[in-house]
Amino acid sequence: MRKEILSLLVGITVGAIFTAVKLPIPAPDALSGVLGVAGIFIGKKIVELLIANWDKILSLIP
Repeated sequence: MRKEILSLLVGITVGAIFTAVKLPIPAPDALSGVLGVAGIFIGKKIVELLIANWDKILSLIP
């Protein structure tokens, strides 16, 4: 949980700095950015699950 809080604080700080110096934020639009990050995370978890259960998956194939 500590990494998540630190990541959030760094993100808030970077967002504030970019806004203060009137630069565009280094991220896509809000919703598309969140969905992109969520998609990457879900894809990672799917592959980890497949790798961890590969033997069980192969045993289902006749």
